[in-house]
Amino acid sequence: MATWRDLESAEPAFAVRARALFDAHKHKTIATLRADGSPRISGIEVQFVGDDLTFGSMPGARKGADLRRDPRFALHSASVDPPADEAAWPGDAKVAGRAVLAGPLDGPASGDLFRAEIHEVVVTGLNADATLLVVESWTPVRGLRRVERE
Repeated sequence: MATWRDLESAEPAFAVRARALFDAHKHKTIATLRADGSPRISGIEVQFVGDDLTFGSMPGARKGADLRRDPRFALHSASVDPPADEAAWPGDAKVAGRAVLAGPLDGPASGDLFRAEIHEVVVTGLNADATLLVVESWTPVRGLRRVERE
C-alpha cells in the first residue's frame, strides 16, 4: 500500500488534480463494510497531513467500528452536476485502500484518527471537447493508466 506522498512522488500532476477535487468541497462520502459484509455509506471530511490522507471518526460512530473491524474503504470526493458547458466539469476523484488507526483525533473533537493506505486513486472527467469520458487511475504497482470511452 502507498501513502499520498508516494502518489505525489510518482505522479505529481495527477496527484495535484486528485487533491484539488477532494479539497474543492468540505464533505465527501466514505464506504465501509458492516459486520455482515454489506456496504455502509457515510459522510466524512478528510485532511492531507504530511505524507498522508487522513480522516476521523467520532466516538461510537458506525464507520469507525466498521474500519476497526475491516479496514477496507472507498472514498469519493463531492460530485457536482456538469455545468451547461460540460467541458468545464471538473470531474470527481476516488480513493480505495485500507484505513490504519493512527490514534486519537487532535484538537477539540474526540474520536479516532485514521490514515489511508492507498490501493488506488481514480480521477474521472471529460475530454476537452466533452465527447469522451476520461478515467485516469493510479496504483502503486501498475502506475498511472488513462482510459477514454464514449
